[in-house]
Amino acid sequence: MKSKEEILVKEVIDDFKSRAEQRKSFDLIWQINMNFLMGNQYCNIGYGGKLEENDRQYFWQEREVFNHIAPIFDVRFAKLSKIKPDINIIPVTNDERDKQSAKLSKKIYNSVKNKLDLDEKINQAIKWSEVCGTAFYKVDWNSSLGQVVANDEKGNKIRSGDVEISVVSPFEIYPDSCLCEEIEDCQSIIHAKAYTVSQIKNMYGVDVQGGKVSTFSLDNVTNGVGGLGFNGTAPKMVENVKEDSAVVIEKYCKPSSDYPEGRLIIVAGEKLVYDGALPYKCGDGNERDFPFIKQTSISQPGCFWGTSVIERLIPVQRAFNAVKNRKHEFINRLSLGVLSVEDGSVDLDNLEDEGLCPGKVLVYRQGASEPKYLQSETLPNGIESEEKQLLDEFSTISGVNDLLSGENLTRQISGVALELMISQDETRLNASIASINSSQRIIAKKILKLYKQFATIPRLAKVCGENGLIEMFYFTSSDISSSAT
Repeated sequence: MKSKEEILVKEVIDDFKSRAEQRKSFDLIWQINMNFLMGNQYCNIGYGGKLEENDRQYFWQEREVFNHIAPIFDVRFAKLSKIKPDINIIPVTNDERDKQSAKLSKKIYNSVKNKLDLDEKINQAIKWSEVCGTAFYKVDWNSSLGQVVANDEKGNKIRSGDVEISVVSPFEIYPDSCLCEEIEDCQSIIHAKAYTVSQIKNMYGVDVQGGKVSTFSLDNVTNGVGGLGFNGTAPKMVENVKEDSAVVIEKYCKPSSDYPEGRLIIVAGEKLVYDGALPYKCGDGNERDFPFIKQTSISQPGCFWGTSVIERLIPVQRAFNAVKNRKHEFINRLSLGVLSVEDGSVDLDNLEDEGLCPGKVLVYRQGASEPKYLQSETLPNGIESEEKQLLDEFSTISGVNDLLSGENLTRQISGVALELMISQDETRLNASIASINSSQRIIAKKILKLYKQFATIPRLAKVCGENGLIEMFYFTSSDISSSAT
């Protein structure tokens, strides 16, 4: 007879596997996006739902990569990384206490922003959202951080705890349904991540069995390339594999009639390490809620996951590689030529090895026709026009235009027209910018709510003042009024 704990562990693991199977198609898209960004552009989804590399059809085929996705990604990231939202906290009423609370809350947020280097975390999330379409922030409370307030019976230091913000890749998030557009629509969310056995021991004090775990699919790995199936050749981007590791599953459930304060279940390996209420009152009205914030590049109606520009550019990139390679193959035939010889008239082995180098003495059988080059055709105009059209499609789909290119500089463009072009170029980024701004507002709210819940003792913080001087200040949870959160 299995115990209640064993039954609960099995239910959580089965639920995790079911969600992973539902999300598998998105996982493959994200991995293909990462491959194309890094230059491995001859991969595709094969039978069995694994990435495979496309082989050459003939040994002489050109298979060079002309990566236009990477510079487009660089330009979009450079523009989006300039977005540094400035959070303003406005009091609900004109009461003096609310005004002071809002002013202090702004200092608390700026202090946390500088201490945790939030700008760098925003840049990291932008990279994930631009590649995979979706990125997440996790705002939680780490009791092992903060100031030392006392020592326990064993002499270990007891700290006050502090806010911790981490960027979570979409590979680690499993919603209960991919049809929920927002996190608030989900009834439960699983955060699964691979940790080493020693990390799990330090975090939860339990010993689990380790092995090779893929950090993308979170499956056990039995071969050296993470189960990608690349025909014996190592691709430029392989799935990361962690040695001596196990998967930690955190299942967050919303408050319900059975669990008014929600429920959090944590399973490390195959051991239950926590089963209790949601720890954070970070929802509207101080209700217990998920600690996650979603950020998307391009949102999709009726879908939890966003999409990225890379996904839209992949068909164009495939076509562009094909056109360029066929063009180079045609140029090779034009420059090297195709030699026609009569059977048995020349030494074919020598001719294939050395070709017709300058000054070569070609001996052919007496009475036979002398070798000659086949007449070559000129490069078709359609190849040139197709190449140019594909380059225009890169700009049209991505919304990234090079206004300083030679073609644009040769035109007589007025200042007003140039300004309109720049404005149109920036407009394509508005959806991504709006998502970044929205996620930062939610992060600020959750930070203040966590301090409101846990900062029960006075704590010291610092922030850059108006005159550029470092300002030190004390605060407690009572200094943060509900109007500021």
